[in-house]
Amino acid sequence: MADSTPTLPELDEATEGSQPQSRRRGIILVVLVVLVLVAAAIWWHSTFTEDTDDAQVSGHLIQVSSRIGGQVAKVYVDENQVVKAGDTIAELDPSDYKVAVENAEAALASAQANAAAANVAVPLTTINTGSNLRSADADVSGTAAGVQQAQQQLESAHARVAQAQANATKAQADLDRYKPLVEKDVISKQQFDAAVAAADASKAALADAKAGEQAATQGIRVARDRALQAQALQKYAQTGPQQVAAQSARAKQALAQVAQAQAQLDQAKLNLGYTKIVAPAPGIITRKSVELNQNVAPGQNLLTLVSLEGLWVTANFKETQLKHMSNGQSVEIEVDSTGKTYTGKVTQIGGATGSVLSLFPPENATGNYVKVVQRVPVRIDFTDLNGEDQNHMLRPGLSVEPKVRVKP
Repeated sequence: MADSTPTLPELDEATEGSQPQSRRRGIILVVLVVLVLVAAAIWWHSTFTEDTDDAQVSGHLIQVSSRIGGQVAKVYVDENQVVKAGDTIAELDPSDYKVAVENAEAALASAQANAAAANVAVPLTTINTGSNLRSADADVSGTAAGVQQAQQQLESAHARVAQAQANATKAQADLDRYKPLVEKDVISKQQFDAAVAAADASKAALADAKAGEQAATQGIRVARDRALQAQALQKYAQTGPQQVAAQSARAKQALAQVAQAQAQLDQAKLNLGYTKIVAPAPGIITRKSVELNQNVAPGQNLLTLVSLEGLWVTANFKETQLKHMSNGQSVEIEVDSTGKTYTGKVTQIGGATGSVLSLFPPENATGNYVKVVQRVPVRIDFTDLNGEDQNHMLRPGLSVEPKVRVKP
């Protein structure tokens, strides 16, 4: 009976034939797995992320200029020098502005003195106008009484004139009766002389009474003039409240002039401070054009300061990539120059495509229109720039490749 068991050499040949087949199957399996993984990666990438290589770092380019005119006395920076916020960049000659400060200080002191005098004058005016009014009232009352008294004196003078007139008439009548009697020696010469003297005395008394009457008439005129003058002074004194108001207005005006002088002094001090031109933010000096002894004008550009803070990314995505993109989505930012990956988030999606915002927008109504996929600028802010870029390696204009996670 023959033995069917294969010999040892036959087993080795079967084993050697099966090994290449299993190796090929393994290679095919590995290739299939790689292809599946690549397809899955492509699918995942196209489904969950959107990226673009049309992106760059953006930042603030600060045009540093002088706020006042003057001659450059000192320059403290050079091209491409790193400065901190508040560092002095250049200094203008401060001589003219120091003189302006001194003039403003003198004007302020003068205005303050005028204001102090005006404020003191307000209560004095109040007191004086009150006293003048009371005195004017008293003068009006006194002059009115003087007019009445002068009228009474005139009436008394009229009575004395009448009495003197009567006495003079009687004395003249007696004298006329005595003349024929003395001629006939009926009466003595002495009696006749007494009658003549009495007639002369009565005439003198009459003249005196008339003079008194005239003086009383003049006294009434004087008293009335005084009364009119007192009334005029009373009317002026009654304007006391208006005088106080006017003085108060002058005091307020003086205070306003103090405020104006203070503002001019503040402006002069500001201008003096502006003689030192300082860096408004930390950054790098570029495009430096300021030189020693140069005369600069207000607003003249002296240099450009590239700020190293507040950087962001401007990425120009295709319009077909914006379907699922929105604000707040996380972003991984790969920077070509540093080889590092930074984190960020979408903060703004542009309001128009780049072609519309260009200097010469395309005209599509010519009949030869060709559809071109447009790009929209998207702003991406760094979420931890201070922690990820402590050495300030990022610069505006660097090329980056952001990857936006459009699906969680």
